[in-house]
Amino acid sequence: MIQKLYGNATQEEISEFYKRVSANIRILREKRGVSQLDLALEIGIKSVAFYSNCESCRYGKHFNLEHCYKIAKAFEIDITDIFALS
Repeated sequence: MIQKLYGNATQEEISEFYKRVSANIRILREKRGVSQLDLALEIGIKSVAFYSNCESCRYGKHFNLEHCYKIAKAFEIDITDIFALS
């Protein structure tokens, strides 16, 4: 039923969604003066290079739902703020 109403998202739409999420996380992190390393460690990512790739959507890397949840908790914000249109 949902598929008939909305259809499948295109790969371009998914890519743009990942970019928006990453940009929002970067903005939140920078506004709070938190380094990539510190946020990576806070959410359980041990490699700042991996975190950096997620934040810039390089090499097909992106934040998953668990990362987004942990980032929202770390910044004491509602998770929907991470997904909001910028």
